[in-house]
Formats: sequence, C-alpha cells, structure tokens
Amino acid sequence: MRYILHDPKILRHAMDHPGRGTSYSIRELAKAVGLSHHALIGHLLTGERDGCDEGTAEAIAEAVGVSVRVLFAPPASLDQNEAIRGQVSKTNGEPPPLKKETT
Repeated sequence: MRYILHDPKILRHAMDHPGRGTSYSIRELAKAVGLSHHALIGHLLTGERDGCDEGTAEAIAEAVGVSVRVLFAPPASLDQNEAIRGQVSKTNGEPPPLKKETT
C-alpha cells in the first residue's frame, strides 16, 4: 500500500529537528531507514516522488521521531474502495442517487 507525503516541507522540518536532537542529511536519513540508496529521500523532498510504501513511510517517521500520519497520508481502506465499487456497479456505472431527507 502506498503512503502519500503530505508536504516535503514537513519532512524537511522533521529531518532538521528530529526527536534524536541531531539533524539528518538526506544520506543519513536513508541509512537510518535502511534504504540501499538515498534517492528516495531526495525525491520526496523535491516532489519528484509523492509517496512510498507503508514500511518505508513508517521507518522514516520513526527515524525522525514523529507519527507516520504527521508525514504521510495512508491509502484509503480497501473496505471503502470495495463499498464505492459495489455502489457504482449496482447503478450501472452511475453514482448512487442522493437520499432525500424526510422531515
């Protein structure tokens, strides 16, 4: 599942002010996260990539000392996606009708 970075500026701030006290460079964070190369961190900071897999997102957040949701938006749940697809298929591809409020 893919986690989307909220804002590269938030990641940069977390790297500059991590819970450990000493700021991270791109290479240092990549090493702390266990990445074989630093490109992903650089791409997240420049906006060239907008997200990463769940394990990497959690490792980045843990390394800088914040909750994963501070940095990343998790994917929509599969249950929500299935419910939406089910509603659309029941209406022949059209969105489900709005329910009228009764008073």
